[in-house]
Order: sequence, then structure tokens, then C-alpha cells
Amino acid sequence: MAVVEITSANFDEVVGKSPVPVLVDFWASWCGPCKMLSPIVDQVSETAEGFAVGKVNVDDEGELAEKFGINSIPCLILFKDGQEAGRSVGFIPKDKVQEFAKS
Repeated sequence: MAVVEITSANFDEVVGKSPVPVLVDFWASWCGPCKMLSPIVDQVSETAEGFAVGKVNVDDEGELAEKFGINSIPCLILFKDGQEAGRSVGFIPKDKVQEFAKS
């Protein structure tokens, strides 16, 4: 399943109304750890079963970053039924991303 670019305009549709949990990567192009985590998130999305994967560029979507209190990136948030169910801040390896997404 492809990674969905999440914006303020499509957040409710993509995350809020999702029938499955959604793993959202809050990132920025200038962030070194984000550059390391991004390809891992992409790989996890390719084999995702039972959850969806999306990304939010915090520079473009400051309103969403503020809404969810993103103070450090990369930040992974797992949403279930449109509500935050878990959060991981900083780089984590692929196995931990998969484990987090399925929690």
C-alpha cells in the first residue's frame, strides 16, 4: 500500500474515517533523522497489513503539527478510530516501526 501524503484538507478523510489504524510520519526535508526514517516508513507501507501509512510534512502543514503537539521530529503517531493511540519520537529501526504500527 502506498504512503498517503496527509494535509489539513484530507486529514479527516484519510485518518479520521479510516477503517484501519493509520501510522503517520511527521517529518521535514531538512531533518537528518527524518531522512533516515523516511525510506523505512516507505518500506513498511509496502507490506502493511491491517494498517495504513501516511506522511505529514511539518513545514507545509504547520497547523497539523501544532494540533498534535509535534515538538520533535521525526515523530510517528499511530491513530486508531481517528484518535492518537501511540507516539514514537526520533529514529527507530524497521522492526520497531513495524512493531509500533501493529501495537
